[in-house]
Amino acid sequence: MADFIKGMDISTLLEQEECGAKYFDNGQQGDMLEILKRYGVNSVRLRLWNDPYDSDGNPYGAGTNDLEKTIIMAKRAKKLGMGFLLDYHYSDFWADPGKQTVPKAWKGYTEEELEKAVFDYTKETLETFVREGVSPTMIQVGNELTNGLLWPSGQKPEFDNIARYISAGIRAVREIDTKVPIMIHLDNGGKNDMYREWFDNYIKRGEDFQIIGFSYYPFWHGTLNELEYNMRDMAQRYHKELVVAEVSMGFTMDDYADYERLEPHERKGMATKPELVENLEYPMTKKGQSDFMQDIMERISSVPGGLGFYYWEPGWIPVPGCGWATDAALEYTGENGPGGNEWANQALFDYDGNVLPALETIRDFKRDK
Repeated sequence: MADFIKGMDISTLLEQEECGAKYFDNGQQGDMLEILKRYGVNSVRLRLWNDPYDSDGNPYGAGTNDLEKTIIMAKRAKKLGMGFLLDYHYSDFWADPGKQTVPKAWKGYTEEELEKAVFDYTKETLETFVREGVSPTMIQVGNELTNGLLWPSGQKPEFDNIARYISAGIRAVREIDTKVPIMIHLDNGGKNDMYREWFDNYIKRGEDFQIIGFSYYPFWHGTLNELEYNMRDMAQRYHKELVVAEVSMGFTMDDYADYERLEPHERKGMATKPELVENLEYPMTKKGQSDFMQDIMERISSVPGGLGFYYWEPGWIPVPGCGWATDAALEYTGENGPGGNEWANQALFDYDGNVLPALETIRDFKRDK
């Protein structure tokens, strides 16, 4: 049986370091990835944006995850013997159920041109990863595809186009690597009816893949029982392996405004709004975060085909200058600001960069054989 994946999405790492983030294990400062390795982390997830800069070269922020930066982080992970999940967004910035913005270079493309663009881009970037010695060990074709990709032509319910674009990416992967596991990833991991509708529609139209990926944030995506039910149903229904590709849990509801050094109007504030955390199964405390991780790891490992998880942005602590979007990015997506960090109270390091108890829980977890 393969090792249980104890993965981390570390996509903002370079920007965090540039902005002055420091990480500590028992009072000793160290490289974040090396610290995570000591706590049993065996894989990283890295997002890839096509062109996260405006026409004047201003970065979009949140890691500004272009090909060059992704390769740098992949090399650091590979040097530590870690796996590497490559997360294609097929956008110049965040792609999720609320936005799947076509890359600037593909604006105005026909369906045929978009299909070819996905294929060519996927193939060319993968060739670069191979050439640089960091072939991914798993690949996501698209990110949180719940409502499709490459809007508006690939927006749900346009399942013919959704399948067409995803399949172009899968075919490109297979031209470079015939064996690497391919994931299709949706959000809202507790919503079984949505997953069934989506995969019923995709599977009768699209290329084959190996893994169903889930996002599960307990303050947005239902109960742990609903997640487990959905995972068991997906495994039985579609005979695919399963990965919780994004998960996190808060360790405090204390604000971190003093760390960000932003004016109130410049801060988006925490994603975990008080009304969202009222009904959580575990409290937003250090112990609650640790107990939650123990519970979800046990559930994933108990499901047939459950391979493991990727914790989302464990090192995104509040440092000045590292927020979720710059003004240039907001202009691209058409969203409103403000920026700032909305995730810091869900990291696996406290606001000062110290390891939290949940990392010990992750390290000590053993899957029953």
